[in-house]
Amino acid sequence: MDNTWVKRNKWIFFVGPLALVAFVALFGEMVMHLWNWLLPMLFGWRQISFWQALGLLVLCRILFGGMSHNAGGPKGRRRRSDQWEAMTPEEREHFRQSWRARCDNFGVSPTESDKPA
Repeated sequence: MDNTWVKRNKWIFFVGPLALVAFVALFGEMVMHLWNWLLPMLFGWRQISFWQALGLLVLCRILFGGMSHNAGGPKGRRRRSDQWEAMTPEEREHFRQSWRARCDNFGVSPTESDKPA
């Protein structure tokens, strides 16, 4: 980063943390209100507090969203596609066989189309 960018965009260092706090508060409130509006009425579950809603958001992020931004989204798919295209046929076959071995360890057998002829 050069100094001119930092000088022109100093405000980002002040606004960024405030925006982060605002988004966390907004999403926490949204989750809390949606939970308290729907789930007690539908399933008889208890209402939750704001802090429990934030904990639920973090838990969902860990379980379903992962902790890395590198692998997900269109950029991640494009990068994996580029890596696949850069592989030689031998490297691709090695990659396929290593994944088949991993799947066999979980009791999943390859489909008929994946079996060698």
